[in-house]
Amino acid sequence: MATRDDNRTSGLWSPRTRRRTLRTGLVRPPLVFLTSLVAGALIQLAKPLPIFPGTLAVPLGAPVVVVAIALFCYAVARFRAAGTPVPARKPTTVIVSTGPYRFSRNPIYLAFSLLQLGIAIWVNSLWLMATLVGAVAVIHYVVIPREEEYLERKFGAEYLEYKRTVRRWL
Repeated sequence: MATRDDNRTSGLWSPRTRRRTLRTGLVRPPLVFLTSLVAGALIQLAKPLPIFPGTLAVPLGAPVVVVAIALFCYAVARFRAAGTPVPARKPTTVIVSTGPYRFSRNPIYLAFSLLQLGIAIWVNSLWLMATLVGAVAVIHYVVIPREEEYLERKFGAEYLEYKRTVRRWL
């Protein structure tokens, strides 16, 4: 097992390594989606606004939630199998291009989006759908560009080729 001193000499604790990690600031994707869910739920409680007739909500929403959870688990499993950390605040070690990463550069964000969409349908809330639009906008225009810039700096041509051949969302 490596000690802290061993990690210093290998560069894990060096200022140079810290510069190679993604700086997400306050915009952390799980918090973006959680804030969106909470805001939508609070608005729904204050002023309910259904989407569908009540009998359709659960049969339409539940499968979307199941797909979202499965996609999330599969994407995380691919990261772990490749030996790279899932949290964006830790340094990425490899470009993962297997499993759902063959079709989307951001399957975890896609899973978060599908989860909220499924919940919105399941509980029949237009407000949860509306707040999802805001969350997706923050992820698309703030979070993903920062991540892509970091990955381009770190992996260069390898990431640019991956970016060229795999879509951002689907």
